[in-house]
Amino acid sequence: MISVNDFKTGVTIEVDGDIWRVMEFQHVKPGKGAAFVRTKLRNLRSGNVNEKTFRAGEKVAKAQIDNRKMQYLYANGDTHAFMDTETYDQIELPEKSIEYELKFLQENMEVQVIQYQGEVLGVELPNTVVLEVTATDPGIKGDTASGGSKPATLSTGLTVQVPFFINEGDKLIINTTDSSYVSRAQ
Repeated sequence: MISVNDFKTGVTIEVDGDIWRVMEFQHVKPGKGAAFVRTKLRNLRSGNVNEKTFRAGEKVAKAQIDNRKMQYLYANGDTHAFMDTETYDQIELPEKSIEYELKFLQENMEVQVIQYQGEVLGVELPNTVVLEVTATDPGIKGDTASGGSKPATLSTGLTVQVPFFINEGDKLIINTTDSSYVSRAQ
C-alpha cells in the first residue's frame, strides 16, 4: 500500500481493479475543509486518462510493474512482434493496444514492454526518437527559424509541425509524449 501523499509522477497504482500510472498530481490544502490530492491518471490497459481526487492520507494499492527491454521486429497484419533482447523470446501485441506508439516505432528499435503479473499492458517509448522527413514543402529563402511552422510527414507516417528551414531527408528529434518537434538530429 502507498499513501496518496507519497505520489510521484510515474508511480503505478491499482484502483477499482485497473492499473493506473500517475501522470500529474497536486496537493491541495483549502482554507476550509480537509486536504486532498488531485491527480491525472492513465489507465495502462486502455490508455484512457482520468482525473481522480483522493483524500489526504488515503491508502491505495501499489502495482508492481515489470519492464522488459525488447526490440520491435515487424508488423504481421494487425499484430506487431517484439523480441526480448536477453532471452530472444518473442511476443505479439495487437495493433489496438499500441496504436499511439506505432507513430514512433521503427524496425529494430528498443523499447520497454510493460507487464503486470504476466499480462502485457503495452509499450513504453523513449522520451525522444529520431525520424526522417519523407514529405514537406520546400523552405523558401528568407524564412527564419522563429518565423512560423509547416507540416512535415515523417518516415512512420506521423505528421508534425516543423520550422520552415526543415527539408525532405532531414532527420529530426521528436518528443514522444506530445508528438512535437524538438530539433534536427546531428
